[in-house]
Amino acid sequence: MADTKREIERKYEGPAADGGTEMPDLSGVPGVARVVDKGVAELDATYYDTPDQRLATASLTLRRRTGGDDAGWHLKLPVAESVRDEIRAPLSDTVPRAITGLVRSRVREAELVPLVRLRSARDIRHLVDDSGALLAEVSLDRVRADRLGGGDGTAEWTELEVELADDGDPAFLDKVEKKLRKAGLSRSTSSSKLAKALSTTGERARKPAPRKDPATAGDHVLAYLRAQYDAIVELDPAVRRDLPDSVHSMRVATRRMRSTFRSYGKVLDRAVTDPIGDELKWLAGELGVDRDQEVLTERLTESLGRLPRTLLSGPVRTRLRTWAHARHGGSRRRLIAVLDGKRYLALLAALDALVTDPPLLKAAGDDPAKVIAKAVRKDFGKLSDLVEQALDRPPGADRDLAMHEARKKAKRTRYAAEAAAPALGGPAAGLVKSMKSLQGLLGDHQDSVMTREALRELAALAHAAGESSFTYGVLYGREEQRAAEAEAALPGTWEKIEVQTAV
Repeated sequence: MADTKREIERKYEGPAADGGTEMPDLSGVPGVARVVDKGVAELDATYYDTPDQRLATASLTLRRRTGGDDAGWHLKLPVAESVRDEIRAPLSDTVPRAITGLVRSRVREAELVPLVRLRSARDIRHLVDDSGALLAEVSLDRVRADRLGGGDGTAEWTELEVELADDGDPAFLDKVEKKLRKAGLSRSTSSSKLAKALSTTGERARKPAPRKDPATAGDHVLAYLRAQYDAIVELDPAVRRDLPDSVHSMRVATRRMRSTFRSYGKVLDRAVTDPIGDELKWLAGELGVDRDQEVLTERLTESLGRLPRTLLSGPVRTRLRTWAHARHGGSRRRLIAVLDGKRYLALLAALDALVTDPPLLKAAGDDPAKVIAKAVRKDFGKLSDLVEQALDRPPGADRDLAMHEARKKAKRTRYAAEAAAPALGGPAAGLVKSMKSLQGLLGDHQDSVMTREALRELAALAHAAGESSFTYGVLYGREEQRAAEAEAALPGTWEKIEVQTAV
């Protein structure tokens, strides 16, 4: 089993060429009542990566460390500047499965091999307040780095780390830094010990080549696609960890890519992109199992919370929790199996190849204002037809389906406009805003349709268990009303969009 710790720390080095420094006196830092000497710990860490350093390139570090009070396997995932999530697993001879899954989107079929060995003598101080509570841990590390796996480079240096205590105020680090700067220290130029080891033992972590500013239609479309591809790869560990909104965000990235393939078929060869789009549709569907359940549960819980107690009959809340838990658990297991499967890895490889060597058509080299604007106008025209069809149909299942189809086309038009915004400016940005509004209206209507289906299922389960189904009927009626309100608002919303849109 793996545990997660949010790590907020800053690294410092001295002015000497080797980064040498000594532990400064930190007793005068505001808020610090005592500096407690915790002694010296001998740490021995082996860092693992693929032979082509895919983890280091993405600023991820994976190590097996002995010594200290947190011996084990540590995977560090970047969150923000000076902030990382450290995933910890017990010591073992091989990389634990709990960690290999979290790096799969980067590593894929490649082997994880020992890359660098770091041995550190860590001199530790605790900064505590007048109640004895820990504010931060300051450690002076005297480090020796040795390249492994055929490398023979070595390096030695000294650095100082300040790690904020759990739930501490990040502003405290500024107070410590002010004291350290007066002592002659400055922020480290390396983001991690591994990065410094790679740079000082003969080989830096590989970094992607800088991307040029978009100029052609193809440049703009590819910039958007690469952003979505990067999002899918980066969100993979968050989805596996079940972090809030991660599944939804990853699903949106897959949809954006697929929509871009279809909208910009004059830029990218659809003979190449269509099969990849089919796989993206499959992945979005698998991600949707979990996401759709989240949306339904949130909506039903919120609706129940608004009901007066006089309309609650039977163990409705318990029934909802049991139903939601059973569905969520099953979909989570299925989703992890999907992310661990060969089909998903093959999709990542195909996407990597696509953005690296894109199948550009002749129009990709043309003026983006012409090519991209034409594609957006085409999507908007198709959306207009679908909205008119929905407005022409009477309330009922046919209108529900027509509004759902219009919703999907509104998303595609929005994504096409997002890709176009850097090239077209204000008009495309305005269309994005309009499509978000329309998508919200049509999305609420579709959520009502799905919620009513769930309520019928819950009512049937309650009835079979001898429970009252009255409350489910009340909620069903309210969902019908919400759908009717969305349908009534659609004509005015669409008329406003038509007046405002000019791409």
